[in-house]
Amino acid sequence: MPRYRHVLFDLDGTLIDSAPAILASYREAFASAGCAPVRTTDESIAAPPLTETLQMLAGSNDAALIARLAEHFKASYDTTGYRQTAAYAGVGEMLERLAAGGCQLSIATNKRLHPTRLILAHLGWAGHFEAVYALDMFQPRLPDKATMIARLLADHGIAREDAIYIGDRAEDGESADANRLPFIAATWGYGSLEADDMAPHWRAADTPAALTDALLAR
Repeated sequence: MPRYRHVLFDLDGTLIDSAPAILASYREAFASAGCAPVRTTDESIAAPPLTETLQMLAGSNDAALIARLAEHFKASYDTTGYRQTAAYAGVGEMLERLAAGGCQLSIATNKRLHPTRLILAHLGWAGHFEAVYALDMFQPRLPDKATMIARLLADHGIAREDAIYIGDRAEDGESADANRLPFIAATWGYGSLEADDMAPHWRAADTPAALTDALLAR
């Protein structure tokens, strides 16, 4: 048996390079709404939840504006935009090796649930994951990733000593810490953690193959 029977993954920047698709749909949303973002739409905005990102880009918390931008974004991303998403090299093989090695895989992502499922189906990965959790799968929406991970663990009866979380940002490591889970940073993604941002007890893997080897090590 692997050391960690349950492997929980972040999605954007960890398993998939979704930045080009997301950024294109943000730009289309603002163009359709007839306004311009107040900051650059670059890879740094690809991972946070939709509403928070739109508020940041718009420089406004106006509910009507944000709702209009969100609808334009969804109209773009949830129809054709998501299809531009690419898997990082080696991730498909990693998921297959982990499953064959006895790991049960789950996703806990800030991405909305609907496009998450579309992307997993598009990449042929839907069958790899026992659970797929997103902030918006519950009402009211879960407040943060740490709460989402806690809910996933509780719902599926997963013992903390049997689980680990994999992500690409400090938020991911902090969410793992909040749930007393070990954390490995996937440093191949666009949210790659620098050495100065790594907590002393976090580990890092620079390729999916290296991460697989670490997770399957007895």
